[in-house]
Amino acid sequence: MREVLIITEPERVKILSEETRFRILQLLRQRPMTIWELSRVVKKDRTTVYRHIKVLEKAGLVEEVGTMGNEKLYGRTARLFLIKVEPDESIEEFRQLYLQVEAEKLVDILEKSGIRAKNREKLKILIKEVLNEIEVNSQPIIKRISEAGVELNEVELFHLLNTLVFLQSCELCEKAKNVKELLEF
Repeated sequence: MREVLIITEPERVKILSEETRFRILQLLRQRPMTIWELSRVVKKDRTTVYRHIKVLEKAGLVEEVGTMGNEKLYGRTARLFLIKVEPDESIEEFRQLYLQVEAEKLVDILEKSGIRAKNREKLKILIKEVLNEIEVNSQPIIKRISEAGVELNEVELFHLLNTLVFLQSCELCEKAKNVKELLEF
């Protein structure tokens, strides 16, 4: 299993955007599972789960990793999936929903850390805008890394993402000031 798989193709994101497939990938992050185990947890019949697994397998997101009794065990092809695609009409709704969820998670993390938001909704909107801008502007570099087949571990990915944000820091200065004004440390 790879540490990080960069996904830049809209077709693969469409596959991920289907709710059951996304849930299956979340479950497989914990450990490899059989079709029977997955069908029990996602509350879908085995045939449906099998079809979803085959779609994920064909897309290179899931692979057979062994057997358990008479059943095949399936696991993810990577521990982390980095989804960075150019804005595409067919996946834009999923992309925006994904950014919204991530912005909400970041605000929650700040609040759990004792950092209070003066205006929670405004902060979420601003963080979503920043994430979107960073994602769109980073796309050419991430696409080249993906096309070159460069494998990254989690630490390298973390440093790459920091560098991509740093490269855009001048353009994001005004938004950074606005975010700081919305936070109470």
